[in-house]
Amino acid sequence: MMRKLIVVVGLLFCVMLWVSSCSTGRVEVGELSGEELLRGQDALAVEDEEAIVVGFCQVGSESDWRLANTASFRNTFTEENGYYLIFEDAQNKQENQIKAIRNFILQEVDYIILDPIVETGWDGVLEEAKEAGIPVIVSDRQVQVADTSLYTCWVGSDFLEEGRRAGEWLANYLEEQGRSGEEIQIVTLQGTLDSSAQLGRTEGFGQVLSEHDNWNMLERQTGDFTQAKGQEVMEEFLGKYEDIDVVVCENDNMAFGAVEAIQAAGRTCGQDGDIIVISFDATSAAFQAMLDGEINAAFECNPLLGPLVSDIIQRLERGEEVEKVQYVEETYFDTTMDLEEMLKNRTY
Repeated sequence: MMRKLIVVVGLLFCVMLWVSSCSTGRVEVGELSGEELLRGQDALAVEDEEAIVVGFCQVGSESDWRLANTASFRNTFTEENGYYLIFEDAQNKQENQIKAIRNFILQEVDYIILDPIVETGWDGVLEEAKEAGIPVIVSDRQVQVADTSLYTCWVGSDFLEEGRRAGEWLANYLEEQGRSGEEIQIVTLQGTLDSSAQLGRTEGFGQVLSEHDNWNMLERQTGDFTQAKGQEVMEEFLGKYEDIDVVVCENDNMAFGAVEAIQAAGRTCGQDGDIIVISFDATSAAFQAMLDGEINAAFECNPLLGPLVSDIIQRLERGEEVEKVQYVEETYFDTTMDLEEMLKNRTY
């Protein structure tokens, strides 16, 4: 493992020669992005020979959950903790992630952390990382590859269980409301199609849906995990379907957009409203929306993965084996709970 220098080689070296002629200073990597690393130096000096250089390729910044997830990694992989973090925001484009991984390989980082936008299309670039001897830790969303040895391990949420839990909660809630025998009309705001969160939550809720003949899924449509698209799709649903009893939103931000659309249409939602709103992520903003009576329930997706990934890296540094799949613990919250007190202790 390279501890003293990260050297940018090949074509990048040629591109950077003119820059090095103008600059002779050393660069402390810290939390520089890959673009910053490639912009002005042909070699990067790391002061601490024992520092572990980590390249982290993030999906983007599309939601409150994503921002909390990024903060968890930035706050964990610090110089004080013995790391140099190279951070890449892929802006929700898989081609940007593939480019970032290849840059990490050229920079000879010690570890690569990948939060993949979608599950497929990773075999080639992960093979390149394996050939370079760089362990890849997949975080949050999963990858589907022919050879699972291309990545060291995956850590994140059980999205299938989240979806099942949401369906089971709805069944219990309808029974408590005396509505278990009614025809229930449902729409779903899906996340980015083919992402692990979308696939798992859709399938998990769908499993419970199939157990209730009186539940009708009117339509599913992607809101790309964003508030603006969630509002747009919900407006379309409201214009198309006169009777909607439940909207399942596969993240908090789409739920906020759905609430805006419902209210703008003169409809009501939440605890005392006509439309039941189910959300995923359970960020602080979702707690506030439940307290405001706009959302009925939020199913936790823990974004604080940085410390767990750091623990994995430290174990690998000691030559220990790590489990291939590692789930974080999660629960759910609804308006029957003491949300105000819980919100005081919420860190994201």
